[in-house]
Amino acid sequence: MQPTVHPVSIDESAIPARRPLGGVAFGILVGGVVLAAATLLGAAVLWIHYGTAVFFEMIASGIAACF
Repeated sequence: MQPTVHPVSIDESAIPARRPLGGVAFGILVGGVVLAAATLLGAAVLWIHYGTAVFFEMIASGIAACF
């Protein structure tokens, strides 16, 4: 004999409505994307200008200076 299954009802008003990103959240998101793009572009420019060996030496010396 199989057990009886009853549908579960929920109160729709208890679930918060999804809303699009607000002004501040959207600004933070766009700012993060712009910062990441600027960082990658800067790294590419340094790589092209100084070459791979010098570029890696600059990164290694910068990390060593932090510690």
